[in-house]
Amino acid sequence: MNNMNQMMKQVKKMQEQMLKAQEELGTKSIEGSAGGVVSVQVNGHKKVLSITIKPEAVDPDDVEMLQDLVLTAVNDALTKADELANQDMGKFTGGMKMPGLF
Repeated sequence: MNNMNQMMKQVKKMQEQMLKAQEELGTKSIEGSAGGVVSVQVNGHKKVLSITIKPEAVDPDDVEMLQDLVLTAVNDALTKADELANQDMGKFTGGMKMPGLF
């Protein structure tokens, strides 16, 4: 019975640490970029915080290129956010992917 109580305390502590780590992901900022002219900032919860487009990226005759650059930068930032979440939360999961956690 003592072992079970000890194990439950450890599980509760780990849950608290995981919640804190998830909250901290929201305070971290990750940048993705494309072509050196478009950058996107996201947080660890994959919320887009800002998009920066340099003037030289804007060509009225080639709007599709700008759209591609923005899309690439967003996807780059989101990929990096996933990597950050996997790195931060991997401490608790031993590298296993756990659906619904992050």
